[in-house]
Amino acid sequence: MQSGKISVQTENIFPIIKKFLYSEQEIFLRELISNAIDATSKLKALSNRGEMKGELGNLNIEIIPNKENKTLTIRDRGIGMDEEEVNKYLNQVAFSSAQEFLDKYKDELNIIGHFGLGFYSAFMVAEKVEVITKSYKSDSVAVRWTCNGETEYTIQPDEKSDRGTDIVLHLSTDAQEYLEEFKLQTLLDKFCKFLPVPIQLGTKKETIREGEEDKEIEVPNIINNTNPLWKKSPAEITEEEYKAFYEELYPFSGEPLFWIHLNIDYPFNLTGILYFPKIKNQFEIQKNKIHLYSNQVFVTDDVKEIVPEFLMLLHGVIDSPDIPLNVSRSYLQSDANVRKITGYITKKVAEKLQELFKKDRLDFERKWDDIGTFIKYGLISDEKFAEKAMAFSLFKNVDKVYETIEEYKEKVKDVQTDKNKRLNVLYTHDPLLHHSIIQQCKNRGYDVLLMDQIIDNHFIQHLEYKAEMSFKRIDSDTVDRLIDLDEKPESVLNEDQQKSVTELFKQLSINLATNTEVKPLSPNDPPIQIVRPEFLRRMSEMQHMMHMARGEQDDMFKDSHSVIVNSNHPTIAQKLVAMEDESTKQQLATYLLELALLEQQMLKGAALTDFVKRSLEKI
Repeated sequence: MQSGKISVQTENIFPIIKKFLYSEQEIFLRELISNAIDATSKLKALSNRGEMKGELGNLNIEIIPNKENKTLTIRDRGIGMDEEEVNKYLNQVAFSSAQEFLDKYKDELNIIGHFGLGFYSAFMVAEKVEVITKSYKSDSVAVRWTCNGETEYTIQPDEKSDRGTDIVLHLSTDAQEYLEEFKLQTLLDKFCKFLPVPIQLGTKKETIREGEEDKEIEVPNIINNTNPLWKKSPAEITEEEYKAFYEELYPFSGEPLFWIHLNIDYPFNLTGILYFPKIKNQFEIQKNKIHLYSNQVFVTDDVKEIVPEFLMLLHGVIDSPDIPLNVSRSYLQSDANVRKITGYITKKVAEKLQELFKKDRLDFERKWDDIGTFIKYGLISDEKFAEKAMAFSLFKNVDKVYETIEEYKEKVKDVQTDKNKRLNVLYTHDPLLHHSIIQQCKNRGYDVLLMDQIIDNHFIQHLEYKAEMSFKRIDSDTVDRLIDLDEKPESVLNEDQQKSVTELFKQLSINLATNTEVKPLSPNDPPIQIVRPEFLRRMSEMQHMMHMARGEQDDMFKDSHSVIVNSNHPTIAQKLVAMEDESTKQQLATYLLELALLEQQMLKGAALTDFVKRSLEKI
């Protein structure tokens, strides 16, 4: 048996750290500023303990581009380092000063860094890096550390007079874009928008009032909000402040419907604000609107590891130091804490919706058209959410009456329960298209729901499985057969007449319908109806969506139609059957079929043009 220690050669691992540790080159700025924040936070902690003498002074972190020298400097007035500390923290890869400090003062501050690798991201954009630093200690001497991206370095005394650290990046040829103020502003807005220490990028001009005159002065251009709204107590925040913060996060997005302020310190630390936007049907374009922060440092907007799929429709921020990140802080690592956070967020959202429903149901109903897609999505995809959501998930009928699922079942059960004791729910996706059918349903005492959201097909199938209901679109059959009540009306036509009418319409609809039937319906029902069988239509729509997602053609389940001829309608029973001239009979039958096609918006192109022409000739 042999044992020993694995040997790691720095000349081999250093290039890996520089080139492959971080997924995006631009992350270097976040890492170096995070280090500057840590240095400043440490100084504040020491000052609070009385271990640092003197005034803190200006603690702004400055970002200084110099196009002439092709350098980018990140300057802080934090704790600084002496020569011993430079050797300890810069010359030893993965030795984290943050972690060492955190171990000592863990109850007094939040430190961003943990791994001790962030500094080396500088070499992703710089051909040479200089660190000019001076410790806060009164007897310290400033030092200059220089490295050209290899494993060799130099340390020498420097004339720097004030405490803190300058990281000077001598940018490589392919990184000159980071000297442009617009590029820097964009990155700072992305990664540093809410850091707890002021970040300064140059200066800006402001107009102030002196006496009776306006005076223009130059002030630091601070790009970040050091005290974001989610860090405050909800009791201290007004409605207008919540709305203003939403506008800050998502300019020109309109007002949110409502929001949830997250604040928990056990068994994990998490704060944040989640907003409910007006999503309506366009939920597919709303994703990646939740920003994840760790100690106010932006990490990612890809939060699928901690936020369930249906909650991705929300907007807002989540900040937690307890979310496990990979070494580069670029993405999440799944563990027990992540699962707990996911469950907590889901629970808070459900509780908020339940509270709004109970507190002001009328207002909840007014918001339903905007939040219905979100709630249905959650009800389908998350069992824990569904347990609560079933109580406040609403149906909306064509008369804009809102009811919970249980309320609706109770309302229609006496009229819409079939012979097999199964509750039938009737719906339309287009009230204008189905206007006449809706009226027929109402005449029979039926209620018709409006199901016009993208997710409704999936929602319907889910409820059929979970809530023991059958859903039927009102154009799936003739109204008298939508709910099977075991009623069989008599036909006024004899068997031969029925056969003759059937053959006539079969010939006319041979390229249109998969089935043609003559049925005894109410004389008040239309003479011809075109229906789309529920099962075949659903299969067709499902297949169409799958093929569209793949960019393929779909022809397995063509949209199927049935032509239903009402044998008891006077135009059929008395007029059509009585005609002796076959040409005249065919003309009338064609006209009746075209009227049915027109009602279903299926009469198009040349056929529609010809129909209009013939109709005008009869005037």
